[in-house]
Amino acid sequence: MSAGRPLTKAERKKYNRAEHERKIKKDLVAQHGNDLGTFLYWLRLMTIRGTQAFRNGDTALIRDVALALENVYRRHAG
Repeated sequence: MSAGRPLTKAERKKYNRAEHERKIKKDLVAQHGNDLGTFLYWLRLMTIRGTQAFRNGDTALIRDVALALENVYRRHAG
C-alpha cells in the first residue's frame, strides 16, 4: 500500500517485479556468497535488460552494465 490507497495495476506489477528481483538477488547471494552472487545477479540483469535495451537501440545501458561487470571482474581477478 502506498499513501493509504490500494496500488493501481501498473504500480502493483512494478512492485511485484521489484520484489521478485530482490528475491532472486538474495537467493544468489545466499547460494554463492556476496561477491559471486552479486556478479551472477549482474549477469542476469545484462541478459534481460541488455536484450531489451538492444532491441530499443539504447546502447548506454549496455555500456553501463558491462562496465560494472568489468569492475567486479578486475577487483577479483587482478
